[in-house]
Amino acid sequence: MLGLWRDTHAKKSLDRVLIVEDDALLAMAIEEALADAGVQHVTTCATADEALHALDAVDAIVLDVHLADRDDGWALAELVAMLGSPRPRIVFSTGTPEDIPARIAEMGPVFAKPYNPALLVKALMGEPHTGLIARWRGGAG
Repeated sequence: MLGLWRDTHAKKSLDRVLIVEDDALLAMAIEEALADAGVQHVTTCATADEALHALDAVDAIVLDVHLADRDDGWALAELVAMLGSPRPRIVFSTGTPEDIPARIAEMGPVFAKPYNPALLVKALMGEPHTGLIARWRGGAG
């Protein structure tokens, strides 16, 4: 699986994005914003279990923290980190940013719901950086 991941840290365009979001309306809004930005392949999963089967060959992951089947959706980001490098970019989407452990929040920007999906896409397309919540909590940045 690792050999199929693209090194997204070296480019600003994305080909394949995985949305892990159990709010169907928000998932559709994010997918539309990604399509408007030129992303060709978007996969949407409503549960962590579905996402585990879709992690292969993605450039980026939009990850809801509280999913229908798990209250620790951020654990998927932890799994991706353990798989090694290169890893997809990760953006967190949550109504409770304080629930994300600091070491996990360092993996990417955290968007507190509600937010403008176009801003999330802009963060995915931009240069990688340490997440805001991690910096607030004293993480690297």
